[in-house]
Amino acid sequence: VQLQASGGGLVQAGGSLRLSCASSRRIAGVNHMGWYRQAPGKQRDLVAGLYPNGATYYADSVKGRFTISRSRAENTVYLQMNSLKPEDTAVYICGWKAGYEYWGQGTLVTVSS
Repeated sequence: VQLQASGGGLVQAGGSLRLSCASSRRIAGVNHMGWYRQAPGKQRDLVAGLYPNGATYYADSVKGRFTISRSRAENTVYLQMNSLKPEDTAVYICGWKAGYEYWGQGTLVTVSS
C-alpha cells in the first residue's frame, strides 16, 4: 500500500491550497488519518487528524484555517488550507494508522510574505 500526497506549491500569504493523500488501495481498520508537517530544522508535528467516527483534531496554530476531510470511498484524505501564513511553510506529510503506520512522501508548501 502506498500513500500519494499532492497539491503543494507556492502561494502568497492569505492564499489557499488543497492537499490530497490517496491510498493505492483501501486499507482495513484505519483508526487515524493525519496530516503532519515538518519545517527545516524542526520536528514533525501533527497538524490535523481524522478519526473513523468523523471526529477531527487540529493543532492550535491552524484551527479555523485548515479543514481535514475524506472521500466517500475513504481512500483519499484532503487538507483544505486557507488564510495561509509564511509560518505554514513546510513539507506536509500524510500518515495513516491501522495497526501499522503508512506514510506518504510529502508535498512542499511554500507561503511567501
